[in-house]
Amino acid sequence: MQSIFKGYNAILNGMAVLAGILIFLSFVMIVVDVTMRIVGFIPPAFTISVVEYILLWFTMLAAPWLVRIKGHVFIDAVTQFMPAAVKKVIAKVVYAICTVAASIYCVHAAGLVMVAWQDSMVDVRSVDMPLWTLYFPMPICLLFVAIEFARYLIGIDDMYTQKIEERGGV
Repeated sequence: MQSIFKGYNAILNGMAVLAGILIFLSFVMIVVDVTMRIVGFIPPAFTISVVEYILLWFTMLAAPWLVRIKGHVFIDAVTQFMPAAVKKVIAKVVYAICTVAASIYCVHAAGLVMVAWQDSMVDVRSVDMPLWTLYFPMPICLLFVAIEFARYLIGIDDMYTQKIEERGGV
């Protein structure tokens, strides 16, 4: 069982690293594109389309890791003034809603991938790309998001254990 947890953590961290690499590549592509325009060359036509894909992939790949490290956006301004028992119940409700929502989106995204794959759909922009490549990270990453919220739900961790100052807030 320990090896499963280590493998899961390695995949989660690997997705976060890949997200970082992708965002860096998009930065490089944009700089090269703009520089080429400034010096009078014609930049590659695919830059904008690929950067748009990278933005979706980056967001999806980073999402589970952000939930794990409590780096996603959540508001605890109301719950911080509640009694501990009430806060715990509300937290469990929030975790359940987030787990169910991520699971529903995961199933829907998997359907999008399958339809795009089966129908050989193409995303037509400056370059033609198979549409499934746009949707591909969505079901995988949303499954990991659901797992991360389920971890909170079953009590492995708690989103509200850190103080605001420890998260870098005011």
